[in-house]
Formats: sequence, C-alpha cells, structure tokens
Amino acid sequence: MTKFHYAGKYNGDPSSIASHEHEPGRVPFKEIKDMNKLGIFINLIALLIGFVLIGIYFYLCRKNLDIVGIILAIIAAIPHEFLHALCFKGDVYMYEALSRGMLFVSGPGTFSKAEFVFMCLLPNIVFGFIPFIIFLFNPSNTLLGTFGLVSIASGAGDYYNVFNALTQVPNGARIYNNGMSTYWYMPKENA
Repeated sequence: MTKFHYAGKYNGDPSSIASHEHEPGRVPFKEIKDMNKLGIFINLIALLIGFVLIGIYFYLCRKNLDIVGIILAIIAAIPHEFLHALCFKGDVYMYEALSRGMLFVSGPGTFSKAEFVFMCLLPNIVFGFIPFIIFLFNPSNTLLGTFGLVSIASGAGDYYNVFNALTQVPNGARIYNNGMSTYWYMPKENA
C-alpha cells in the first residue's frame, strides 16, 4: 500500500531525495543531470507541445482559451503527482522545485518498464488526453479543451522519462530512482 509524504521544497541536494538503494549491475539512464538544464529542456518541450495543441484548439473552435481551464490545470499539478504516487508501493515523497517549474515524486520502490511507463503517463491520460479528446469531439467545450491542452503540455517531464525508458531499458529489467537520477538493472532471475 502506498503511503504518501509531502517532503517540501527540494533543497538541491540529490542525496536528500527518498531513493532506492543502488542495485548491482545498475545502468544509469542517459538523461540530463543538471537540474537547471533539465528544467529549461522540459519547459521548452512543454512550450512546443502547448503551441501545437493551441493551434489545434484555435483551428477547431476559434475561441479564446478558457481561463478557468488554465486555472484548473495549474491546480491539477498536485493531483497529477498523487496519481504518480499511487503507482508506487510503500512510501512515496512529493517535492517541489517551483523555481524550475517542477513538482516530482520519488520513493524507494522499483518498476518494470511497463509499470514505469504507466506511472509516468497515468496523470497525463487522466488530466490531459481524456479531456482534450472529449474537446476534439465537442469543440464547444472550451473548458475541457483548455484544461486538457495545458495538462498535456505540463507532462513534458513525464514524456522525457517515458522516452528514456522505452529507448534504453531492456525487457525484464527493473527501474528505480536514486537522487535525481534514474537507473535500470536486470534482476537475477532475468539475467
């Protein structure tokens, strides 16, 4: 069972993050290690996704973005992290690094590749893709359209993690976080 903890503001020290102990034979993800560069990269991806979705939005309904949808998407950042947290087994901790435009969760658990991808995408599906797809079929619902597009764009960091998992992790491996880094390893029964 998942036990959620709010850990507060991330202090910049990776060793302060709740993490899984290193496994023998671990392989680090090839990912951006510097938090400032990571924040810039993820926010650029979010802007690119946002511009594409705003273009679709305006093409379909030719109305201004719904301000309530924007506010709800910002508020949904915390439930977004709760949905990630639900995928962990045991303790999970939420941190905020708002100066870098990020909230994140971490814990000592491990995931299969499929579990990791699901954990990363779950909040984006619930808060982003489902509302935006409903909007695509009913463009007059600008609240769901705006809420969905902002929520989809806000998941840029999750898409980066999914890309890394799908392109770097072999089947049968387990994935875990240690500090601000992600690793995979092959359990003995799969080695």
